[in-house]
Amino acid sequence: MSHFSHHVFFCCNQRQNGEACCNAHGATELRDYAKKKVKELGLSGEGKVRINMAGCLDRCEEGPVIVVYPEETWYTYVDKEDIDEIVSEHLQHGRVVERLKI
Repeated sequence: MSHFSHHVFFCCNQRQNGEACCNAHGATELRDYAKKKVKELGLSGEGKVRINMAGCLDRCEEGPVIVVYPEETWYTYVDKEDIDEIVSEHLQHGRVVERLKI
């Protein structure tokens, strides 16, 4: 049995010289928002959901990006509403958000 039901990695990479990167799209702030949201909903902790910051996930040109395990589902997002939808649909109800999937 896994320690977490879902492990969510937010790419928070910051590249130099104007190269595409997730952090230029507010990835760190939205990771913090997701972490807070998951806690507020009682979804965090052992056997539940873990939100993590990751270095470069090497898909910055599609970014910002997150990956949800164990399903290995990759998402892009724009704002808090997209994060809310991923939390509600995928993490709470087990339904992939097709419109955000990459």
